[in-house]
Amino acid sequence: MMRADVMGTLPSGQIQSLAQEVVYLMAAGEVIDSLSAVVRELVENALDAGATRITISVWPSRWQVRVADNGCGMDLANLSRAAIAHATSKISTYPDLFTTQSLGFRGEALHSIAQLSQLEICSRSHGPEASGYQVNYDNSGLPDEISDAAIAPGTVVTVRHLFENWPARRQMPTADSQLKAVVALIHQFMLCHPQVIWQLEKDGTPWFSLWPSRTAKSIIPQLLRNVYDTDINEYQADGLYLAIGLPDRCHRRRPDWVRVAINGRSVAVDELMQTLIAGFRRTIPRDRYPICFLHLTLPPAQLDWNRHPAKSEIYVQGLSKLCEQVTGALEKLLRIDDLSESAQTYRGAALIKAAEAEGEYAVSRQIQSDSSDTEGLVANQHVPPQSLSDTLPGSLPGDLIAIAQVKDTYILAEHAGGVCLIEQHIAHERVLFEQLQQRWQLVPLASPIVLSDLSERQVEQLDELGIVIAPFGENLWAIRTIPEPLYDRGDRTEALIELSLGANLEAALVATACRTAIRNGTSLTIAEMQTLLNQWQRTQKPRTCPHGRPICLTLKESSLAKYFRRGWMIGKSHGI
Repeated sequence: MMRADVMGTLPSGQIQSLAQEVVYLMAAGEVIDSLSAVVRELVENALDAGATRITISVWPSRWQVRVADNGCGMDLANLSRAAIAHATSKISTYPDLFTTQSLGFRGEALHSIAQLSQLEICSRSHGPEASGYQVNYDNSGLPDEISDAAIAPGTVVTVRHLFENWPARRQMPTADSQLKAVVALIHQFMLCHPQVIWQLEKDGTPWFSLWPSRTAKSIIPQLLRNVYDTDINEYQADGLYLAIGLPDRCHRRRPDWVRVAINGRSVAVDELMQTLIAGFRRTIPRDRYPICFLHLTLPPAQLDWNRHPAKSEIYVQGLSKLCEQVTGALEKLLRIDDLSESAQTYRGAALIKAAEAEGEYAVSRQIQSDSSDTEGLVANQHVPPQSLSDTLPGSLPGDLIAIAQVKDTYILAEHAGGVCLIEQHIAHERVLFEQLQQRWQLVPLASPIVLSDLSERQVEQLDELGIVIAPFGENLWAIRTIPEPLYDRGDRTEALIELSLGANLEAALVATACRTAIRNGTSLTIAEMQTLLNQWQRTQKPRTCPHGRPICLTLKESSLAKYFRRGWMIGKSHGI
């Protein structure tokens, strides 16, 4: 995809002014209100020109920007028309508005910038006979000065004294704030176009650069501290690319890294962003947000960019179907893929480094199992233990072999690539939570349970959960039904009070699963441990418990070999 109205033209395209009837049908013109808005327009043009290397230089105190690229460049004829209002090679008729595949198409950006600054463009098209030219423009976008320029193929756009003839805009925001906005903008472009070499300079000094990659998976660790390539999983199919930070390793306090892009441009589509956030519910800790980047490649006819000057808001046809596809991709990424892969290597390395340097539950539970592994992990429940595995779709191979129990809390298991530790309570909690999601059933009590001093909201909450509750005297309420897993519990009164304090049905499911799961400190047999491992691996989101805590710690055999120096030569290791 290439763009013609600033940084170059399509190889066969010429910049021409749009007809007035087409101009009238477009959204409001470009709004240049900051340094970042200038950078946005110039970088989009560089990408449209087919650039594979882009250098952005910013002088905030001087209100100056320069963007250099190695794109297709422009000849003198196109350079002379580049800053005229509504001059572009991308579209010519109204239907073209709905078929364009370039980042820019209105032909307004350069003209708007010329009105607010001193604009200079140096450009040279490709070819042995091509020459380079430098053009300075007046405030109307017409060439003011033209000269020869010694320049490599590509384009360099320099914007000086921005807002000099409109000083009020320099007051909002400050130069430092605008510099932060420029960095955030470049980060968005880097994710959308990972194959490009990006360089950023501040006040003429190199600031940072990013090495290119085939996908955004390798870009995210370059932009975020303490996030590594092994922390990111990616999925790509049918025009959908999704990269996520594994929820047991990285998440954030704000939803600032829930990113969506369509056809190479970051956009704000609330439905897609909420779908991403909802997909991580009960897999990350409370009040935390995921790290994820979604990039959709859609046919132009399915989109309408002509709704916002900055093209950050967009109309998308078939949005509900796209949300379903995103949900499906998330479900695949949040499952355990292969415990022998290097996805959890850094956790094992951290464990070895630490070694080199130096919840309360009322009753115990038991894991019911048989040799065929068809019974669920049912812990003293009123329900008959029938085929929990059948209720959990997406079964994974039973590649974990239980070896031992550590401190009656952790299950030590072996797999093809090494060993791992599984925290038994939260692994069981994940199994029971997904079971309850499939089957939330209330059963009648032989004798009612009487609760006292409930608030009006607590009574409403129990009623919303379907629990039969009725007044039983002054400040007393009789409970006549109860969730199945709590039927035979000795602390079911406390459990009902806990349910009454929850926020919704999902919170009730979490509370029930937590109370029903085997407690830490419970001794398990090898058979019980193996059943738990098999059932846990079949869950849809096995990485974390419903509260967002990580369940499994993997230590690769290669990490063990490194620690015990098994890679050394025998003679060398003995000093021979």
